[in-house]
Amino acid sequence: MAEKKPAKAAKTPRTFYIGTGRRKTAVARVRVSEGKGQILINGKPFDQYFHEEKDRAAVVGPLKATEQLTRLDVFVTATGGGTTGQAGAVSQGLARAIKTMFSPKDEQRAKVFDKTTIIKTYHNEAKEREKAKAIPAKPVAPVAPAVEGAPLIPTAAPAPPADPATGMIKKLRDSGYLTRDARMKERKKYGLRGARRGTQFSKR
Repeated sequence: MAEKKPAKAAKTPRTFYIGTGRRKTAVARVRVSEGKGQILINGKPFDQYFHEEKDRAAVVGPLKATEQLTRLDVFVTATGGGTTGQAGAVSQGLARAIKTMFSPKDEQRAKVFDKTTIIKTYHNEAKEREKAKAIPAKPVAPVAPAVEGAPLIPTAAPAPPADPATGMIKKLRDSGYLTRDARMKERKKYGLRGARRGTQFSKR
Protein backbone atom coordinates (compact mmCIF):
# COMPACT_ATOMS: atom_id res chain seq x y z
CA MET A 1 0.00 0.00 0.00
CA ALA A 2 1.46 3.37 -1.04
CA GLU A 3 2.13 5.92 1.70
CA LYS A 4 0.17 9.14 1.57
CA LYS A 5 2.23 12.25 0.99
CA PRO A 6 1.91 14.92 3.70
CA ALA A 7 -0.34 17.79 2.64
CA LYS A 8 1.44 21.03 1.81
CA ALA A 9 0.95 23.91 4.22
CA ALA A 10 -1.45 26.55 2.96
CA LYS A 11 0.36 29.54 1.51
CA THR A 12 -0.21 32.69 3.52
CA PRO A 13 -1.03 35.83 1.49
CA ARG A 14 1.94 38.18 1.26
CA THR A 15 2.59 41.56 -0.36
CA PHE A 16 5.97 42.51 -1.83
CA TYR A 17 7.12 45.97 -2.90
CA ILE A 18 9.69 46.00 -5.72
CA GLY A 19 12.67 48.32 -6.27
CA THR A 20 15.71 48.14 -8.57
CA GLY A 21 19.05 49.76 -7.72
CA ARG A 22 22.22 50.29 -9.76
CA ARG A 23 25.79 51.26 -8.88
CA LYS A 24 28.85 50.96 -11.17
CA THR A 25 28.13 47.71 -13.10
CA ALA A 26 26.07 46.07 -10.30
CA VAL A 27 22.29 45.64 -10.39
CA ALA A 28 20.16 44.74 -7.35
CA ARG A 29 16.51 43.69 -7.53
CA VAL A 30 14.94 44.21 -4.10
CA ARG A 31 11.67 42.85 -2.66
CA VAL A 32 10.36 44.27 0.62
CA SER A 33 7.49 42.97 2.76
CA GLU A 34 6.27 43.46 6.31
CA GLY A 35 8.18 41.20 8.70
CA LYS A 36 10.71 41.11 11.53
CA GLY A 37 13.87 42.60 9.99
CA GLN A 38 15.33 39.68 8.01
CA ILE A 39 17.73 40.74 5.21
CA LEU A 40 18.76 38.07 2.66
CA ILE A 41 21.08 38.82 -0.28
CA ASN A 42 21.33 36.01 -2.86
CA GLY A 43 20.02 33.62 -0.21
CA LYS A 44 22.58 34.62 2.47
CA PRO A 45 22.20 36.91 5.52
CA PHE A 46 23.60 40.35 4.63
CA ASP A 47 26.26 40.25 7.39
CA GLN A 48 27.66 37.04 5.85
CA TYR A 49 27.43 38.33 2.27
CA PHE A 50 29.16 41.66 2.97
CA HIS A 51 32.30 41.42 5.13
CA GLU A 52 33.11 45.15 5.39
CA GLU A 53 31.31 47.42 7.82
CA LYS A 54 30.87 50.23 5.24
CA ASP A 55 29.01 47.87 2.89
CA ARG A 56 26.72 46.65 5.69
CA ALA A 57 26.04 50.26 6.73
CA ALA A 58 25.12 51.13 3.12
CA VAL A 59 22.58 48.27 3.04
CA VAL A 60 20.79 49.14 6.31
CA GLY A 61 21.03 52.92 5.72
CA PRO A 62 17.55 53.38 4.13
CA LEU A 63 15.96 51.19 6.84
CA LYS A 64 17.54 53.24 9.64
CA ALA A 65 16.61 56.55 7.97
CA THR A 66 12.93 55.51 7.87
CA GLU A 67 13.01 53.60 11.22
CA GLN A 68 11.92 50.33 9.54
CA LEU A 69 14.90 48.17 10.55
CA THR A 70 12.86 45.67 12.61
CA ARG A 71 9.56 46.00 10.68
CA LEU A 72 10.48 44.86 7.15
CA ASP A 73 11.87 41.70 5.55
CA VAL A 74 14.22 42.33 2.61
CA PHE A 75 15.05 39.84 -0.17
CA VAL A 76 17.69 40.84 -2.73
CA THR A 77 19.04 39.36 -5.97
CA ALA A 78 22.34 41.12 -6.75
CA THR A 79 24.33 40.59 -9.97
CA GLY A 80 27.44 42.09 -11.57
CA GLY A 81 30.14 44.35 -10.15
CA GLY A 82 32.04 43.89 -6.90
CA THR A 83 31.05 44.08 -3.25
CA THR A 84 31.08 47.90 -3.04
CA GLY A 85 29.04 48.25 -6.24
CA GLN A 86 26.52 45.66 -5.08
CA ALA A 87 26.18 47.33 -1.65
CA GLY A 88 25.42 50.67 -3.33
CA ALA A 89 22.94 49.01 -5.69
CA VAL A 90 21.16 47.27 -2.78
CA SER A 91 20.96 50.58 -0.90
CA GLN A 92 19.29 52.37 -3.83
CA GLY A 93 16.97 49.45 -4.64
CA LEU A 94 15.88 49.19 -1.00
CA ALA A 95 15.20 52.94 -0.83
CA ARG A 96 13.09 52.72 -4.02
CA ALA A 97 11.14 49.75 -2.65
CA ILE A 98 10.38 51.64 0.59
CA LYS A 99 9.33 54.66 -1.49
CA THR A 100 6.92 52.41 -3.44
CA MET A 101 5.51 51.12 -0.15
CA PHE A 102 4.68 54.64 1.09
CA SER A 103 3.60 56.07 -2.28
CA PRO A 104 -0.08 56.93 -2.90
CA LYS A 105 -2.30 54.22 -4.44
CA ASP A 106 -2.53 55.97 -7.84
CA GLU A 107 1.28 55.67 -8.18
CA GLN A 108 1.27 51.90 -7.58
CA ARG A 109 0.55 48.99 -9.92
CA ALA A 110 -0.24 45.60 -8.37
CA LYS A 111 -0.12 42.05 -9.79
CA VAL A 112 -1.35 38.96 -7.93
CA PHE A 113 0.26 35.51 -8.34
CA ASP A 114 -1.20 32.69 -6.19
CA LYS A 115 -1.84 34.71 -2.98
CA THR A 116 1.33 36.76 -3.54
CA THR A 117 0.85 40.43 -4.46
CA ILE A 118 3.70 42.30 -6.17
CA ILE A 119 3.51 46.10 -6.20
CA LYS A 120 5.66 48.30 -8.47
CA THR A 121 5.84 52.06 -8.95
CA TYR A 122 3.66 53.36 -11.80
CA HIS A 123 4.50 56.70 -13.47
CA ASN A 124 1.62 58.41 -15.28
CA GLU A 125 3.57 60.66 -17.66
CA ALA A 126 0.53 62.73 -18.74
CA LYS A 127 -0.34 63.46 -15.11
CA GLU A 128 3.27 64.39 -14.30
CA ARG A 129 3.37 66.82 -17.27
CA GLU A 130 0.14 68.49 -16.11
CA LYS A 131 1.54 68.73 -12.58
CA ALA A 132 4.73 70.38 -13.87
CA LYS A 133 2.73 72.92 -15.94
CA ALA A 134 0.44 73.94 -13.08
CA ILE A 135 1.99 76.79 -11.09
CA PRO A 136 0.50 76.99 -7.59
CA ALA A 137 -0.69 80.49 -6.56
CA LYS A 138 0.94 81.94 -3.44
CA PRO A 139 -1.50 81.95 -0.50
CA VAL A 140 -2.21 85.41 0.91
CA ALA A 141 -1.66 85.60 4.67
CA PRO A 142 -4.71 86.97 6.50
CA VAL A 143 -4.17 90.31 8.27
CA ALA A 144 -5.07 90.63 11.95
CA PRO A 145 -7.58 93.35 12.88
CA ALA A 146 -5.79 96.62 13.52
CA VAL A 147 -5.68 98.16 16.97
CA GLU A 148 -5.54 101.97 17.16
CA GLY A 149 -1.92 103.10 16.83
CA ALA A 150 -0.56 99.56 16.17
CA PRO A 151 0.93 98.51 12.79
CA LEU A 152 -0.76 95.85 10.63
CA ILE A 153 0.78 92.41 11.33
CA PRO A 154 -0.01 89.49 8.98
CA THR A 155 -0.93 86.36 10.94
CA ALA A 156 0.73 83.08 9.98
CA ALA A 157 -1.48 80.65 8.08
CA PRO A 158 -2.05 77.31 9.89
CA ALA A 159 0.32 74.61 8.61
CA PRO A 160 -1.35 71.63 6.91
CA PRO A 161 -1.11 68.33 8.84
CA ALA A 162 2.07 66.42 7.94
CA ASP A 163 1.51 63.14 6.06
CA PRO A 164 3.76 60.41 7.59
CA ALA A 165 4.15 58.69 4.17
CA THR A 166 5.39 61.93 2.57
CA GLY A 167 7.77 62.36 5.50
CA MET A 168 9.27 58.90 4.87
CA ILE A 169 9.93 59.67 1.19
CA LYS A 170 11.39 63.09 2.10
CA LYS A 171 13.79 61.43 4.57
CA LEU A 172 15.02 59.05 1.85
CA ARG A 173 15.40 61.86 -0.71
CA ASP A 174 17.19 64.20 1.72
CA SER A 175 19.58 61.42 2.77
CA GLY A 176 20.51 60.79 -0.90
CA TYR A 177 19.44 57.14 -0.99
CA LEU A 178 17.10 57.63 -3.98
CA THR A 179 19.79 59.27 -6.15
CA ARG A 180 21.79 57.08 -8.54
CA ASP A 181 25.54 57.32 -7.85
CA ALA A 182 26.90 58.06 -11.34
CA ARG A 183 30.59 57.58 -10.47
CA MET A 184 32.28 54.89 -12.58
CA LYS A 185 35.83 53.72 -13.14
CA GLU A 186 37.49 55.99 -15.72
CA ARG A 187 38.62 54.22 -18.88
CA LYS A 188 42.26 53.68 -19.78
CA LYS A 189 43.68 56.11 -22.34
CA TYR A 190 45.77 55.35 -25.42
CA GLY A 191 49.51 55.86 -24.78
CA LEU A 192 49.10 55.93 -20.99
CA ARG A 193 49.45 53.24 -18.36
CA GLY A 194 45.97 53.88 -16.96
CA ALA A 195 43.28 56.56 -16.97
CA ARG A 196 45.74 59.36 -16.05
CA ARG A 197 49.06 57.68 -15.25
CA GLY A 198 51.64 58.19 -17.95
CA THR A 199 54.93 56.40 -18.66
CA GLN A 200 58.01 57.31 -16.61
CA PHE A 201 60.17 60.05 -18.16
CA SER A 202 63.75 59.07 -18.94
CA LYS A 203 66.24 61.84 -19.77
CA ARG A 204 68.80 59.41 -21.25
